[in-house]
Amino acid sequence: MRVLQLGPYPPPHGGVQSNLVAIRIFLRRQNIPCAVINITRHRQRDADDVYYPASAGQLLLLLHRLDYDVLHLHLGGNLSSRLLCLGLACTLRSRVRSVLTFHSGGYPSSPQGLATGPNSFAGFVLRRFDALIGVNPEIVSFFHRLGVPTANTHMIYPHAFPAEESPADTLPPPLQSFFSEHNPVLLSVGLLEPEYDLPLQIEAIGHVRKRFPNAGLIMIGSGSLEAELRQCIAAHPDSPHILLPCDVPHAATMKAIAMARLMLRTTLFDGDAVSVREAIHLGTPVIATDNGMRPDGVHLIPKSNLTSLLGAIDQELAAPVRTRLQSAVTDESNLQAVLQLYENLLHKA
Repeated sequence: MRVLQLGPYPPPHGGVQSNLVAIRIFLRRQNIPCAVINITRHRQRDADDVYYPASAGQLLLLLHRLDYDVLHLHLGGNLSSRLLCLGLACTLRSRVRSVLTFHSGGYPSSPQGLATGPNSFAGFVLRRFDALIGVNPEIVSFFHRLGVPTANTHMIYPHAFPAEESPADTLPPPLQSFFSEHNPVLLSVGLLEPEYDLPLQIEAIGHVRKRFPNAGLIMIGSGSLEAELRQCIAAHPDSPHILLPCDVPHAATMKAIAMARLMLRTTLFDGDAVSVREAIHLGTPVIATDNGMRPDGVHLIPKSNLTSLLGAIDQELAAPVRTRLQSAVTDESNLQAVLQLYENLLHKA
């Protein structure tokens, strides 16, 4: 078996990237070749079977030239016409089994998702895949609504914690200094985009510091709101106690999650966040907006509600510090499920 994955390849790190990398690491440990084609604007030199095409034409040439039996496309966000055309191209090669994982947890209930039916271009393209993976039940139901046969749909959670992705031993200097100077540290990990409701966290830290004068807030991630958030932080009276380090290597991010007193996931629109599952695995309490698909153990709050957020923070900070994991205990059942799906598809071929 030879596998080709298409999707966003880090850096930067995100939930889709982490899942793609976890599958690649797992397959290669089984001596299964796994190449990757990055489909984002973040490009590097081709190396170690990871390819960075500069155009749609180069991507199509790679799809034609590379040798693989299973093609696995990872998509997040919206099902734009551009991504659907890519999906269609992924289903055209004969004797190759095609798999799509759709990671966008909130899309099915969005206006665009609700307006998408079985006679749409999206329905036509998705039905062409040999298998579709949804990361939560709502996405799987969305596939069924588009006319995808139940036998072709699978729900597999994206989170994995392979040993190769254990937390780093040390933090980069800015983060280490911040942790040394602040206690408790509240942490968020996600894109710097409107759907992550980050101004709410900035507003909250001012209130938190009235009760906990040494408290600080770290917001790891990158995105379109970076400049706006930096201006917001600079104008805040507690600006020295808010750190915006942008992207941080994944192992260092996990180290920061393990060291933080709390992790915040305030969102307007969210899926099954890998960072939330990593925090739970590491024993770090999580306060997150209730999106109907959070894992057990998360302290849920309503959307855009400062009072509820502050109440949850007070409650969690008043509770005894949980025992943290000393080493990563790997649960790779979801990765095994992906490999089993590949094998079943090839067996049917």
